[in-house]
Amino acid sequence: MGARFAAIGLVAALTLAGCGEDDDFANDPRPPAPIVVTAKVDSQKVVVSPKKIGAGLVNFTVSNQSPDPVRLTLVGPAPEGDQESGEIPPASVGNLKAELVEGDYEVNAGERSDARPAEITVGPERESSNGELLLP
Repeated sequence: MGARFAAIGLVAALTLAGCGEDDDFANDPRPPAPIVVTAKVDSQKVVVSPKKIGAGLVNFTVSNQSPDPVRLTLVGPAPEGDQESGEIPPASVGNLKAELVEGDYEVNAGERSDARPAEITVGPERESSNGELLLP
């Protein structure tokens, strides 16, 4: 019985020894953690905060405070071209997820809106999220 436990312990130790840190993973370093940018649209203008961010995944949270439906639209050097949210009804909140590269972007409320667009500047890619706890 003692030899059996010793054999199980040896197998467990060898298995755990194979789980050490390896710096050659294909996904190392991890991409930057996504950031949240807020946008407010009213009948006069689009306001975005912050206005300067680093490149990477960005989640826009959009508050439509205008009397008409809007579509938040990003116009700039993104690899996918111009990006647009779904229709956001008046007095509602919507979202737009975008992978942004370095450059200047115009953020407008879509073709049907007269709101003055905002501008954001995207700098170099943000640091890797290695070592950061990523929450759902």
